[in-house]
Amino acid sequence: MAELDPNFRAMLDAAAAIEMPPLSMIPPEMIRANYVAMRAGQDAGAPKDLDVRDLQVDGGAGKIKARLYTPKGAAAPGPGLVYFHGGGFVIGDLETHDDFMRRLAAASGVRILAVDYRLAPEHPFPAAHDDALASTKWAFDHAAEIGFDPKKIAVGGCSAGGNLAACMALEMRGDPGRKLAFQFLAYPATAMLQDTASRKDLATGYMLTAEVMDWFASHFAAIGHPHGKRAEPVHVEDLTGAPPAYIATAGWDPLKDEGAEYARRLNAAGIKAELAEHPTLMHDFYIMASVAPAVIPAIDRAAAALKAGLA
Repeated sequence: MAELDPNFRAMLDAAAAIEMPPLSMIPPEMIRANYVAMRAGQDAGAPKDLDVRDLQVDGGAGKIKARLYTPKGAAAPGPGLVYFHGGGFVIGDLETHDDFMRRLAAASGVRILAVDYRLAPEHPFPAAHDDALASTKWAFDHAAEIGFDPKKIAVGGCSAGGNLAACMALEMRGDPGRKLAFQFLAYPATAMLQDTASRKDLATGYMLTAEVMDWFASHFAAIGHPHGKRAEPVHVEDLTGAPPAYIATAGWDPLKDEGAEYARRLNAAGIKAELAEHPTLMHDFYIMASVAPAVIPAIDRAAAALKAGLA
């Protein structure tokens, strides 16, 4: 196993020196505020020469916020990506992933519609999945006004957002008028409960710990829900008809095994799925470009795959 990037190691060492109360004692709104503040210091300096516009899109129970990133010189209509942020379905928003969206849009030349789906515990499962489905359909139905080519629309997301993207890629297979062309899955969570080697081996010490994942899961409330399997794409028996995929994993991420397994299963089903492994990086690396120089080449690699997948 390759050594963790020394910049990430230094970040983890500094975090370990800070005493924190158990997660169960901290309300979600405080965790959210801390996450926003933390991301402001871990990802800065993204391109500013894009057209960035806030708007409202359809959610599962009414309008929700979204943000449209249009790269400089982008053709209209052109390829588009509907993107769902990470955060365990409990934290994260348009701001925590803003710099990454700017970097990915600028590097790929692809318009990005970032969706601010509802969060648990205020809105437990299946609210996020309902919002993801409604907003993806909205992107097709309003393609002309947001500059999307309806034949070149992808879904994407990181971590929990990767789960949403993978689920949408499967749920929309039967929609003849809205055919997704590609899926970009960044260190995706592919099931609520997993017994993989990486989840066991990296259960502590790497930010996305077993305790953190249990905290997310308890708030999200998909486990035990009668329709909870909707959030577990890795367990879907028939993956036929899913769009091609680019799946990025990190060597020091407890979710790496399930990402690799999902890529394997897609390929076994005859769907082209590129597995991009980053052995020296950790979970959430795409939104920590200010922490380690190695993140920028990883973003450029993903951008090239996205551009090619929607060509």
